[in-house]
Amino acid sequence: MSENLIRLCLLFGQLSLLAFGGANTILPDMQRQIVDVHHMMDAHTFAALFALAQAAPGPNLMVVSLIGWNVAGLSGAVFSILCIAGPSSVLTFLVARVWQRFRDAPWRKAVQNGLLPVTGGLLISSAALLIRSTTLDWSLGLLTAAATVLLLTTKVHPMPVLVGAAALGAVGVVG
Repeated sequence: MSENLIRLCLLFGQLSLLAFGGANTILPDMQRQIVDVHHMMDAHTFAALFALAQAAPGPNLMVVSLIGWNVAGLSGAVFSILCIAGPSSVLTFLVARVWQRFRDAPWRKAVQNGLLPVTGGLLISSAALLIRSTTLDWSLGLLTAAATVLLLTTKVHPMPVLVGAAALGAVGVVG
């Protein structure tokens, strides 16, 4: 097993247990470890893989397999998914029975209510990280701001916004 594959397995195994709210909540630490600490790829590549995973149908965890593939090929993709899904799945299985047993307990409701703002904060942190990694000039910053306002103030599906932004980049208007 290559050194990078072992690093990926250890990293995703740890992050698996912190992913309250899905893979997007651990994105900042994932990016910091992969880009800044272990130098497996640059920030722009990481952001591009995340964008590709979000544009494709399927779960948010798809970004993990793309990162694994980019770093260590097919074995990287397979082991990355196993390591991000395995530990949290086992923990969930073990805790689920106890959690159900205390479904009416006041402390359970308090824990659930406490996790909501934590998850929201982690998602906002992920968005800020991606914006910082991909906004290379003022035109990209303006495009990001316009897309954000459009998506937050209307009910437009994100796919036309992504296609429009990609078209603007392809013809050289931005980027």
